[in-house]
Amino acid sequence: MQSEAILFEEIKPSVGLITMNRPEKLNAINEEFVDSFDSIMEKLQSNDSLRVVVLTGAGRGFCSGADLTEVVSRAGHELFTSAEKFLMKVQERFSNLVTALRKIPQPVIAAVNGPAAGGGFALALGSDIRLASPGAFFVASFINIGLSGGEMGSSYLLPRLVGMSRAAEILFTGRRVPADEAERIGLVSRVVPQDRLVDEAVSLAQTLLQKTPGGLLLTKRVLDLNASAPSLGAAIEVENRNQTIMAVSSEFFKMVKAALP
Repeated sequence: MQSEAILFEEIKPSVGLITMNRPEKLNAINEEFVDSFDSIMEKLQSNDSLRVVVLTGAGRGFCSGADLTEVVSRAGHELFTSAEKFLMKVQERFSNLVTALRKIPQPVIAAVNGPAAGGGFALALGSDIRLASPGAFFVASFINIGLSGGEMGSSYLLPRLVGMSRAAEILFTGRRVPADEAERIGLVSRVVPQDRLVDEAVSLAQTLLQKTPGGLLLTKRVLDLNASAPSLGAAIEVENRNQTIMAVSSEFFKMVKAALP
């Protein structure tokens, strides 16, 4: 479950650490990155022993998005002259990084240790919880390179975190959102000193491990489903199903008894 572009380790029992590992490129996304990330996501889908995942970047960046050097080197390539080929071989592969991150059963904690731009911004958005170092910043840089501001789920995920007006301003301008502002507007849960960032993310992961596997799994699913629920009633129906499943599980009364004074 490892390659040069993406490193994976079980940093604590039941806690996986994914490190985007192209530090000389601020962990920019290239084909090797995509292949490695896809492989790790596929294996996490069926890994019941790993219950929480921390995602971070090597060196001084989280992820700077697509490797623009490689993009420029492919100018004139047939992929950029055929919309159909570009969609299938580039766009859908890149966007699947976020889709795959959302589909794994484990909650994902992003430890954003530096610039999170473009696709890196989207990966942070696609995580379940975000912590950031003081020097981290977020950039929806797509519009700055001639694309639209909506990429890899950003137009869906960002408004749900910070509200439509703030999301529109961030996507239209492509400006930097520093860590302190990100915390203030709800883009990240909190800002943590750089030297404690991953440790804090792992500590949070260990807090989650105190919950039941089913409780974590169904909480992740209900947050995904109800982000676009058509009504309060529809959202409660999903919650009712989940609670019924958990109430008849073997863990429910154990946890209830443990919670009693």
